[in-house]
Amino acid sequence: MSNYKRDLNEAKKFLEKQVDQFPKIGIILGSGLGNFAEEVSEAVSIPTENIPHYPVSTVSGHAGKWVFGVISGKRVLVMKGRVHFYEGYPMRQVVFPVHLMGETGIKTLIVTNASGGINPLFRPGDLMLIEDHINLFFTNPMIGGEESAFGARFSDMSHPYDPELCALTEKIASEEKILLRKGILVGSRGPTYETAAEIRMFQRLRGDAATMSTVPEVIAANHRGMKVLGISCITNMATGFSAQPLSHKEVTVVADQVKEKFHRLVKAILKAMPD
Repeated sequence: MSNYKRDLNEAKKFLEKQVDQFPKIGIILGSGLGNFAEEVSEAVSIPTENIPHYPVSTVSGHAGKWVFGVISGKRVLVMKGRVHFYEGYPMRQVVFPVHLMGETGIKTLIVTNASGGINPLFRPGDLMLIEDHINLFFTNPMIGGEESAFGARFSDMSHPYDPELCALTEKIASEEKILLRKGILVGSRGPTYETAAEIRMFQRLRGDAATMSTVPEVIAANHRGMKVLGISCITNMATGFSAQPLSHKEVTVVADQVKEKFHRLVKAILKAMPD
């Protein structure tokens, strides 16, 4: 058994002592979106710093908690706060939470983030359904020889975001009268915001929004056979579109402003999901 697999087993055993029943649905909350965890009833909140071998988040707006409970009648795990590649963690540690979810039996993953708008039709406060992504991290969390224990080494990525979940989300957004953009997410390392020249390159690649997260987690989730739904909150327009210098404060402020429609959308999606 590899050290990585052993670390996952120890983390799972710790969680088994805290939680009576593991859910099948996981939710990763992005920057400024952590207050969605307040929607959880029958909540069991576990600081991630207490979970063996779990990487600790060092970013403002990422509290570092796993919250087990119920939302819209569905038993869920809400991951409040993620870790990022730019924090200095190896990519294998960045996706440790996703692999741990897989070990506990998560089958469906809703992944969210704060993103900078590249599409000129977008505005801060928009929500975007992620249709696909472009990996500009220039690395992959599946590199190495041990991940074959979790799935096929050469994972299929033809539909990284589940088409049925995407269609359901569009239907729910229409019913709830929530404007839902659609687009391609570009993931890069950070932590600096992109230059105007880099954003022009992203546009030529047909990207619609830019982020410093999500892509590694989605790769790992697909590797494990999870169904993935991705939603971006456009918290700012990217360099070259924004009239002011970009800051993390702007990201968290705008994310907080859209929490009502974000909460309403995700709760309705959960309610409509089959048991």
